[in-house]
Amino acid sequence: MLDLTADVCDLTARLVDIESVSGHEAALADAIEQELRRLPHLTVERDGDAVVARTALGRARRAVLAGHIDTVPTADNVPSHVAHDRLYGCGTSDMKSGVAVQLKLAATVPEPVHDLTYVFYECEEIEAERNGLRRLARTRPEWLTGDFAVLMEPTDGVIEGGCQGTMRVEVTVPGRRAHSARSWMGDNAIHGAAPVLEILRAYEARRPEVEGLRFHEGLNAVFISGGVAGNVIPDECVVTVNYRFAPDRTVAAAQAHLREVFAGFDIRVTDVAAAARPGLDHPAAETFVAEVGEGQARAKLGWTDVARMAELGIPAVNYGPGDPTLAHTKDEFVRLAAVTEAERRMRRWLTGREGEDR
Repeated sequence: MLDLTADVCDLTARLVDIESVSGHEAALADAIEQELRRLPHLTVERDGDAVVARTALGRARRAVLAGHIDTVPTADNVPSHVAHDRLYGCGTSDMKSGVAVQLKLAATVPEPVHDLTYVFYECEEIEAERNGLRRLARTRPEWLTGDFAVLMEPTDGVIEGGCQGTMRVEVTVPGRRAHSARSWMGDNAIHGAAPVLEILRAYEARRPEVEGLRFHEGLNAVFISGGVAGNVIPDECVVTVNYRFAPDRTVAAAQAHLREVFAGFDIRVTDVAAAARPGLDHPAAETFVAEVGEGQARAKLGWTDVARMAELGIPAVNYGPGDPTLAHTKDEFVRLAAVTEAERRMRRWLTGREGEDR
C-alpha cells in the first residue's frame, strides 16, 4: 500500500521498492490506482497499466503532469536504502522521485489554481511502440487534453526545454562465406565493417542552437553482430547505430542524413521517435520557467515524451528532481533535498502560495 500523504522522500522509497521493470508495471499501477481512487476530488481512469486522474474545477487552464512508472532492469539495487542524504535504488532518479512528487501533489492539493491531469504510464524505457503514453495519445486522446504539460523526467531540478529525437538503424555489411582454413576464398563481413566504425569514430556531432537552447547530437554504435561458426568466414555483419538528433531536424531529415553518412551501405531504420522544439515562448511555459525554474532553462539532451505532447499540440517541458546523468546506472540515487525542493516549487506553482500546509 502507498501513503500519498507521507513525506515525499518516504513515498519515493516506497515506489522504488515496488519493482516495475518495463513490461511488469501492473503491481505499481494497481497501487497507484487504488490510492488515487480514494481521493474524492479526482476522477480516475485506467488503460492497461496507465492510470490517469483529473480534477474538474472549471479553471481557465488545464495542466498535464506526466511520468512513467517503469524502470530499466534492476541491478541488485532494490530495495532502496538511504546513505549520506541520498536515496539509492533502481528508478530513484529516473523517475520515481518525479512520480512521488506527482502523487503527493495529487493527494494534497485538492484545489489547484489550474485544473490538473495526472498521467502515470508504462513502458517508456523500451521500444516506442509499447509506450503507454503513445497508446493513450492514439486511443484516449481526450484523457490527455490540456493547455500545458510537465514531464517529471530527471532534470536535476532545472527546467529542460524540448528534447532530441532518436533513431536506430542497422548498417549491414555483406561478405562471402568460406572455410576459415581457406579464408582467401571468402570475404570477411566483420572485417568489412571497419569502414563503418571509422565513420563513427571520426564523426563530428552538431551542436546547434534551437530557440536559444544549445543541443548536442550524437551518433554511436550500440551493437555489432556477425559470425556463423568458429571455422566459417562470416558473410554478414550488422552494426546497430543510434542517432540522437536536435529538434531542428525532422525524422525525414535525420534519416536522409544517415543515408548520406553511410552512403554505399545498406541501412534499415528499426526504431524512431521525433524530436520536440523547446517552445518556451508559449505563455504557460514562460510562467512555469519564471515561477518554478526561477528564469533558467536548458536543452534536454535525450528523448522524452514532451515529443508526444508536441504531437498532440500541447506545449511541454521537462522538470524533475532526479539527476539525468545517474539514470540507468547501478548506483543510481536521488538527493533527498532535491525531491523536497521539487515538491515545494511545484506546490507553489499550483497553489500560488509558499509553504502551504501539507
